[in-house]
Amino acid sequence: MNIELEIRPFAEVECDALVVVAFEQETPQGPAADLAKELYDSGELSGKALEIAVLHHPAGLKAKRLVLAGGGKRERFESADLRKLAGAALRALKPKGARNIVLALDEPFRSDAFAAAAVEGALLADAEADRYKTDPKKNEKQVDRFAVLGGSQSALNYGRIVAESQNFSRSLANEPSNLLTPMRLAERAREMAAEQGLECEILDQDRMRHLGMGALLGVAQGSAEPPALIIVRYKPAAPGPSKDHLGLVGKGVTFDTGGISIKPAEGMEKMRYDMAGGAAVLGAMRAIAQLKPAIPVTALVPAVENMPGSRAQRPGDIVTTLAGKTVEVLNTDAEGRMILIDALTYAQRLGCTHLVDAATLTGAVVVALGAVNVGAFGNNEAFLNKLLSAAKTEGEKMWQLPLDEEYKEQLKSAFADLHNIGGRPAGSITAAMFLKDFVGDTPWIHLDIAGTAWLDDAKPYMAKGASGVGVRTFVKLAESW
Repeated sequence: MNIELEIRPFAEVECDALVVVAFEQETPQGPAADLAKELYDSGELSGKALEIAVLHHPAGLKAKRLVLAGGGKRERFESADLRKLAGAALRALKPKGARNIVLALDEPFRSDAFAAAAVEGALLADAEADRYKTDPKKNEKQVDRFAVLGGSQSALNYGRIVAESQNFSRSLANEPSNLLTPMRLAERAREMAAEQGLECEILDQDRMRHLGMGALLGVAQGSAEPPALIIVRYKPAAPGPSKDHLGLVGKGVTFDTGGISIKPAEGMEKMRYDMAGGAAVLGAMRAIAQLKPAIPVTALVPAVENMPGSRAQRPGDIVTTLAGKTVEVLNTDAEGRMILIDALTYAQRLGCTHLVDAATLTGAVVVALGAVNVGAFGNNEAFLNKLLSAAKTEGEKMWQLPLDEEYKEQLKSAFADLHNIGGRPAGSITAAMFLKDFVGDTPWIHLDIAGTAWLDDAKPYMAKGASGVGVRTFVKLAESW
């Protein structure tokens, strides 16, 4: 789909569908006011969020359709709302054969932030999770062009880069686990890095064993598929005066059976997306390579498959981590935190001064926050506030949860330094506390994306499957450093 800047006057725009935002409880404004009034008066349109109404062959316009998309209340309308609106409009129009869609922005929404969000919404909505469908008709109805009237070319370019990178992340997390093994994920990361001019290094099993990554290798030992630690580096051509070095660490469990502590069969097929955190940091690196922020960024993805094979880790096993601490494994399904601690330790050895990890870590965060907010934890308020500000700008909802020292009591072991679980109470918090024990004083943030990384059903603005959550926030964080 081509992304273009529309420069013709509103009435002169020739397209299959000309989309304008309509707001709740207000008199229609702008060049389409008279046409919109018809729909308001008839009750066909109220302006509620994501409501779509269509006028065919609108008088006085060259567009074949005038599409009024509900924006909700004007005073609450933000770029995040426009992102969803643009996506909903595209997904409503695409099956109706609209190949050329133009979204017109009125004042005061003719800003770069809104223009970029419109492009992001359209590209995210256009992506389908149908790669393996063999129906020859699946590509018959496509959108060839999406244009924005109002905005700048640079904003459109930014939106395209970020959305394409988020879609790259989504495509990785949608892949079936027989086709995306840990080593295949490493190959995909290497291919992306080569295309974008990034450095890529893959640590294999022998190298990790030599380093002493006992926690990561303990998870991997039950699978016939070898593990990999993927490292992707971005180095700015003209670094700023800061000595900061951002590390992005993403959980990369390409399939999670739970190991010996096996999961219930129902819903296990979705465990292909247990590497969504790793996919998010790789997607972010793809965008960062093109947008070129002033801070060096290194992404690390510990990639494993968690299987109950004959050599699998057992409940009660004790492993020695890269940091030298010992962990008693009470539950082999708490594997994400085990691979992350070795990756976080290695990130510090590589010189990362600020760390963010993203992981589909706990079912407990879904109980606490549902599918709306990411659970956010951190050991440095200034750093966490910086990330939460980036998330808010990008429309990715996150909610800070506590990390009081009292929670660490649940992780105490009689046989090792730590248990790998703290029991049912405060499960997402004790998981974060476990990670916190391995980062020391390094500013660190943990994002539990278990409830937000996968859409069980299609949304009006996005297909069913992986959401790519985290990509936009990571990019904005690096950009705004």
